[in-house]
Amino acid sequence: MAKTSKLTIIGSGNAGYTAAIYASRAQLEPTLFTGLEPGGQLSLTTDVENFPGFPEGIQGPELAQKMRKQAERFGTKIIDMVVERVDFKSRPFSMWAGADQYQSEAVIVATGASAKWLGLDSEQRLRGKGVSSCATCDGFFFRGKDVVVVGGGDVSLQDSIFLTKFVTSITVLVRKDAFRASTYMQEKAKKNPKIKFLMNTEVVEVLGEHSVAGVKIKNNKTNEESEILCRGVFVAIGHAPNTDIFKGQLELDVKGYVVLKDGMMTSVPGVFAAGDVHDHEYRQAITAAGAGCAAEIDAERWLEKQEQ
Repeated sequence: MAKTSKLTIIGSGNAGYTAAIYASRAQLEPTLFTGLEPGGQLSLTTDVENFPGFPEGIQGPELAQKMRKQAERFGTKIIDMVVERVDFKSRPFSMWAGADQYQSEAVIVATGASAKWLGLDSEQRLRGKGVSSCATCDGFFFRGKDVVVVGGGDVSLQDSIFLTKFVTSITVLVRKDAFRASTYMQEKAKKNPKIKFLMNTEVVEVLGEHSVAGVKIKNNKTNEESEILCRGVFVAIGHAPNTDIFKGQLELDVKGYVVLKDGMMTSVPGVFAAGDVHDHEYRQAITAAGAGCAAEIDAERWLEKQEQ
């Protein structure tokens, strides 16, 4: 027999936990599934210094844990499992985690997005120790340092321009012989004296034991290898929304992000979305939290209308 809730939240990052805090305070007794990355991308972040209320900064995993405890304090039922399948064709909506089926009158999708990585063991080992996928989150920590940015699209060049506020120099590594970025972004980046470019270049290894000391690179036309000394590596090759289980259930855009129709509501009335699962523009902890708040308010109001 399916386990039932009035509101179910799928995902446990800033958006999911904020929605849970608001929903539990509204006496909706929500159920939250933490998913593959409990705490979301915060769990992969070290110092968080741009989230309001923490003047000395806070570690990402600690902030995520505080949000979880706050949600639990007000009565959120948290299930440390992954939702593997959903059926949003009719109400109550159905979700499956493990061997169990769960049903809910309303759902908030907050499964977030995952940064695309290079797939190097050294990159994973030094993630949060000089390797980052978020220039706006971590750029401040590299003041006066030399860094590299990997990627040839608009995000890569936008990140590079942003980083010039802090760093001494930036080397942009582009895998192909041409940019994917817009002409405008290319011209803007090329005008900045702090930024230089290496085309046809791939990262073979991130160097350093306890923190980034440099990168080993390869020219993919000549196969010549060399090293660049740097203290930071920003991987800017894109993000992928965690929406595979929603294909055929919700309207997604060409990149797989959830499409919003009315406020925070998706293409299915009663199913809402919040955070990086729909936001490919800002992708900040604070904007995800705000979206979680908005999604819960929309869901709460929608549920009230169904009861009238």
